[in-house]
Amino acid sequence: SKGYNSTRPEAGITSLGSAVLQFRVDYEQAKYGESIHSDVVSAGGHPWRIECYPRSVWEGEVYLAIHIRFMGITSVRALFEAFMLDRRGQPCSKAKRRTDFSYMPPSKDCYGEAVIGGWDDFVGRAKLEDNYVFEGHFTFVCAILVIHDNPMGTLPPSDIGSHLGRLLDQEDGTDVSFIIDGEIFRVHRAVLAARSPVFRAELFGSMAEATMSSITLQDITPATFKLMLRFIYTDEFPGEDELVDSSVDMFQNLLAAADRYALDRLKLMCAQKLWDNVAVDTVATILACAETYNCTKLKDECLNFFAVEGNFKKAVFTEGFAMLVQKFPSITAKLRERIETS
Repeated sequence: SKGYNSTRPEAGITSLGSAVLQFRVDYEQAKYGESIHSDVVSAGGHPWRIECYPRSVWEGEVYLAIHIRFMGITSVRALFEAFMLDRRGQPCSKAKRRTDFSYMPPSKDCYGEAVIGGWDDFVGRAKLEDNYVFEGHFTFVCAILVIHDNPMGTLPPSDIGSHLGRLLDQEDGTDVSFIIDGEIFRVHRAVLAARSPVFRAELFGSMAEATMSSITLQDITPATFKLMLRFIYTDEFPGEDELVDSSVDMFQNLLAAADRYALDRLKLMCAQKLWDNVAVDTVATILACAETYNCTKLKDECLNFFAVEGNFKKAVFTEGFAMLVQKFPSITAKLRERIETS
């Protein structure tokens, strides 16, 4: 065709779906050679069935055969893997196979046959009995990993965050303002209410703020509120260019704000930033913050850090540790237990 390139590019997007099945087979029943199969299972949106043949004859020898049967009619591409569990219940690398599996539906004037993949000679019967039979059973595991190729090319990343971020910067359509230490932040009620149940209750509930066009906030700094707003509008943690202050105190203040307004994702992000900044001179204050705002994982990791003898000997001489002992006696008791058992 004149003026057009007729060559289509290869797939640009790959998405994965999987399923894992474990079979525990009665060995005595399997001796008679009857086939065993699973119920139809879904992996990647496609139907599959696993089939086991305890007496498969291959080149004159008897084997355990394992196969996968595709039960669908659409195109599919997948990886199929199977492995035996040894007598300890551990995966065995000596009895492990993987294969590619592809299927294209037949044309309308053709009749498709059953689509099967797998191995007739997965493991010999003698090896099966010697190495894998335990308490009258043998066990194998099958995994299906489905790969979807999108012929339409790569989708662009979502840009809703950048659009809403520009909305915050330009203040178009703002209908409420917050005043903090004399600094004014003009925002959109609907956006804040959609992102935070606390703001929803304040701005659309029965509280006095619901009828106010200007609200004064206490116990939060303008810098912290600005960073929180950026997250609310973009769902992203502020970039390095926006973090004028990247100290532990700043992350603690932002975590406190996230907790106050029930922004759980931001709270986890702040907890991760605090953990990245854990050191012998900061661990006590970060632990106190984790306890105050119920950051269970951060608290546990700080206790583990403390439990290292070299860290503990240095951290006990910091001002933060003195505050921790005074304010959270229960934490210091747990710390002693952790150190004693480490």
